[in-house]
Amino acid sequence: MKRNSAFTLVEIMIVVAIIGLLAAIAIPSFVKARNTSQQNACINNLRVIDDGKQQWAFVARQVNGAACVTASVNEYIKGSTYPICPGGGTYTYCNVGSAPECSVTTPTSHTFVGSANGND
Repeated sequence: MKRNSAFTLVEIMIVVAIIGLLAAIAIPSFVKARNTSQQNACINNLRVIDDGKQQWAFVARQVNGAACVTASVNEYIKGSTYPICPGGGTYTYCNVGSAPECSVTTPTSHTFVGSANGND
């Protein structure tokens, strides 16, 4: 008598259920980690923008409340380029004395509170 060894349908269903359970646990953690890393990268960009804006204002002898030209401020940002938000937002930063802002608000806002607000 020859016996064929193979997996039964029940065994395969149990393995698929375990894999599905592990995926259900891991995917939300991955999404949260991705959002957190995007938020941290964006806040770091805002910090760099704020530093460049302050340097430009010092060299150009601008006071709080003065408007600036984005291209002029970008010369004081590393690489002399307009920073890009990893979350797909856009930056608003051409007002001396106010913190730069990112347009992203969901799922987590990208908010920088720095020296422009006196909170350093």
